[in-house]
Amino acid sequence: MEEEGMEEEGGSGGCEAMMDDQNHNNWGAGDYGRHLLGPAVAPLGDRLLHGPAAGPTAGTELPAVPEANGVLRGCEPGKGGAGAIAAAININASTSKFLMNVITIEDYKSTYWPKLDSAIDQLLTQSPGDYIPISYEQIYSCVYKCVCQQHSEQMYSDLIKKITNHLERVSKELQASPPDLYIERFNVALGQYMGALQSIVPLFIYMNKFYIETKLNRDLKDDLIKLFTEHVAEKHIYNLMPLLLEAQSTPFQITPSTMANIVKGLYTLRPEWVQMAPALFSKFIPNILPPAVESELQEYAAQDQKLQRELMQNGFDR
Repeated sequence: MEEEGMEEEGGSGGCEAMMDDQNHNNWGAGDYGRHLLGPAVAPLGDRLLHGPAAGPTAGTELPAVPEANGVLRGCEPGKGGAGAIAAAININASTSKFLMNVITIEDYKSTYWPKLDSAIDQLLTQSPGDYIPISYEQIYSCVYKCVCQQHSEQMYSDLIKKITNHLERVSKELQASPPDLYIERFNVALGQYMGALQSIVPLFIYMNKFYIETKLNRDLKDDLIKLFTEHVAEKHIYNLMPLLLEAQSTPFQITPSTMANIVKGLYTLRPEWVQMAPALFSKFIPNILPPAVESELQEYAAQDQKLQRELMQNGFDR
């Protein structure tokens, strides 16, 4: 199925007919996911997640609702025959139109997932400030259609596998890094991944809302942060922490911003890592150490004087 076919399909398939997905969430017809980053997102989300903003106006005649046996509720035999037939034809036409655009598992694997796979690749490997030549609207649309067509479980599995493989490669690259580049490369890997999540998580908002939160009782962002913790941070924390402590005792060995990014990042991934180096974490995370006591004021003053001497030795005036 070509890209043009997908765009054409967007006008008639997906969730155009009111349907019930695998998590029993009703999806309404209409525009979906246009201008992901624009002002239309909020109203769109409200329509999809909470239904139409208002019901029929007063005096409006409600359309007949089909019963399971094909008889239209509200239409007695012999009354309104033409209207009932017209309504039945419209319902059947809508159903046929939807069924003609069913996304099979083969369609998903050959057409939809490859587009998502390529976009995720670019987002995971981009550098800060890079322009990524992908269509956010098209990716958003792919996710939306796959959720409607009950491919959420497969899509979630593919996403987790994709990102896990990426993080395992990142971990191996860090293991091969020399000590003098280790801290900087860990900082780049952490920042690059967290930056990618700012795009990946919104693109999969429908899968998160109607599968991960509803069926798994979890959150996509939490799951993806956990992947970095397990496949990268946990494997490197015992090599990284001694280097951070050494860099702390040698002023300007690494930039203060790099040190701050890593320490705050580690605290976000696993707060209990504070216990490995409380003094280091306390420089960047407030209220880590217990309150100061009067008996330790002289020690605090001595540490402050030592820092001032180090600054002066490196060319900073008092």
